[in-house]
Amino acid sequence: MPPTTALDGSPSETRAWALIFAAWLVAGSATLGALFFSEVMDVLPCVLCWYQRVCMFPLAVVLAVGLFPLDVKVVRYALPLAVVGALVGLYHLLLLHGVVPEPMRPCTQGVPCSDKVIEWAGFVSLPLLSTLAFCLIIAFLLMARRPQAP
Repeated sequence: MPPTTALDGSPSETRAWALIFAAWLVAGSATLGALFFSEVMDVLPCVLCWYQRVCMFPLAVVLAVGLFPLDVKVVRYALPLAVVGALVGLYHLLLLHGVVPEPMRPCTQGVPCSDKVIEWAGFVSLPLLSTLAFCLIIAFLLMARRPQAP
């Protein structure tokens, strides 16, 4: 599908725009949340949190650029960032729950990656929120890439 200068009103373009917009909302919320925790709440990010931020922060910009005008090809630029971020987030979750052995832990100096800085309801941690955000973005982008069935 070639990039367009405006929505032509077709259901597939409207659907793609809405899905990319939803992915942008998730990326923007996650970016603002990460900045809130580090700048307002003074929660220092660990090394793996920084890697996740390196993947999430550009998504908020790249997805916004792909919306105006709609360019569905933004999926091919955003999807690799989201997949890498989800993999780092999953690794961080495994580390947090003790699945990753000690020699494979990347945070040897500074803020330890295995500390649960924030935990709500006994299981919701920042790495879990990050991984869920990346997975939502991946799902929205994959749905936006597929044409709608007639």
